[in-house]
Amino acid sequence: MPFDGMAAYAAAAELRRNLILGKIEKIYQPQPEQLLFNIHTKEGKRKLFISASASHSGIYLVDTAPENPAEPPTFCMVLRKHLSAGRIVDIIQHENDRIIEILIETVNELGFNVNKKLIIEIMGKHSNVMLVDMESGRILDSIKHISIDVNRARQILPGKAYEYPPAQSKIPFTQLTEAQLNDILSNEFQQSRAILQHVQGISPVLAETIASGASPYRTLLSIIESVDNDTASPVVITDDKDKPVDFHITDLTVYDSTYKRIYFDTLSGAAAYYFTNRESSNTVKQKSNDLMRLVDGHLEKLRLKTQRLSEDLHKAENADKYRLYGELLTANIHLCKPGDKSVRVTNYYDGTTMEIPLDPRYPASRNAQNYYKKYGKYKTAVKEKKLQLEETAAEIEYLESVAQFTERAASVEEIESIRQELVASGYIRYRKQSKRPARSGKPKPQSYTLPSGRIVMAGRNNNENDWLTLKHASSNDIWFHTKDIPGSHVILFTDGSEPSEEELFQAASIAAYHSKGNSSANVPVDYTKVRYVKKPAGAKPGMVIFTHNRTLYVNPELPPEVK
Repeated sequence: MPFDGMAAYAAAAELRRNLILGKIEKIYQPQPEQLLFNIHTKEGKRKLFISASASHSGIYLVDTAPENPAEPPTFCMVLRKHLSAGRIVDIIQHENDRIIEILIETVNELGFNVNKKLIIEIMGKHSNVMLVDMESGRILDSIKHISIDVNRARQILPGKAYEYPPAQSKIPFTQLTEAQLNDILSNEFQQSRAILQHVQGISPVLAETIASGASPYRTLLSIIESVDNDTASPVVITDDKDKPVDFHITDLTVYDSTYKRIYFDTLSGAAAYYFTNRESSNTVKQKSNDLMRLVDGHLEKLRLKTQRLSEDLHKAENADKYRLYGELLTANIHLCKPGDKSVRVTNYYDGTTMEIPLDPRYPASRNAQNYYKKYGKYKTAVKEKKLQLEETAAEIEYLESVAQFTERAASVEEIESIRQELVASGYIRYRKQSKRPARSGKPKPQSYTLPSGRIVMAGRNNNENDWLTLKHASSNDIWFHTKDIPGSHVILFTDGSEPSEEELFQAASIAAYHSKGNSSANVPVDYTKVRYVKKPAGAKPGMVIFTHNRTLYVNPELPPEVK
């Protein structure tokens, strides 16, 4: 648990040093369970981020602000009404629990000074943020409403008196004496468990770190003093794939040497790094999975459509028999009797005998006309079905490229760009509740430098492919794309001079890397000058035609300096 009582203690101390007497200028609610405060202090502007999300509960300072919704939620409006232009008087931790209180002095509608309290409970799925009137002790509003149906013992609703969570019979770590700790440890075989059960504000990993020290009390005291003296070295623990697994105000001995450590000057820096990197990877995975399900659904329908069109085309291409039936019936009307369901005639083309089905409701002449009509209908259908098959194949090719970009997306911004592309292409309905138009964003294709110094760029989605090939590249630059495999448009910028054979192979390897064939060997990559790449009228994003191309067979690989 990243934010235990000790981390909250350090967070409160850091926020006190940075925000006391700061003036609240702006309040935002980027997500339903997140808040962002712009605070003007004597050292400059600070951004305070608060999250009550189950997977991202915490409070810390940030440098960059997340994007805000077009319309502020109700709780944000309540905070703006009561706290805008308010001044932060103090920031305290309740006992040594995971509760931080921000005391704010502000002015009400009548011009009188009033005191409000923003209480942040950092408790995993039970996290919450409450605005409380200090005079009455009542809740003005909360980011999560907890009714009696959810919790009979403690409701969090506007108008209710605020009550702290039930107290635990533990000793706050700031009040713990050496004698008390020695007494606790003397009665338990497993010391870390004893600390966890009897000392408030200590998480399991911190309890194990304290217990592993030569003197547990001195270890605990040194952590507290490092916070009080602002000499702590907050750390983020990462696994072998550089994914954050934990962070704290001090190093944690429970993680052995196989884990990497990244040290920070502030707890806010460590918390921001931990949550940003951990949450972004989870968010990207979730959003990409949602997008992949949508794309796969469209692809499944298109492949089924292709199968049905192919069957219809096969029938249409075998329609010559209906013309033959019409001819032979016309020549042998005298053999047909009213009410016959079939007639046997001689095929004068090859001398064989064949049986022609008849509709007994109609005379032979009408049956012959019906066969001629069916023949004409199928011959017309051949052209239509072939055209529909071509359009469906192009649509499948486009969506397969979208799927490939979605699988390789590394950020939420890339996923959102792909989503906007699908909205513009009509695959996703535009969500009308958002009044603010979607931000297109400046294209940011992947950029690589070859050992020779030449620049190579690869599009991250189809819109970037179009921009890179049709707007950014010059006519003499070299365009690369995997042959019959979904992938990025890759441009080798030549600056007007001919590239070497080695540079062509290196750029082709980058194109193979940015394709669905990146796990294969000897991937075919087409290349030609940009002047020979054209976009057909009405084609979907990223879809082009090209001529004067050659093909290289390469292994997917990035230049040495960017591996």
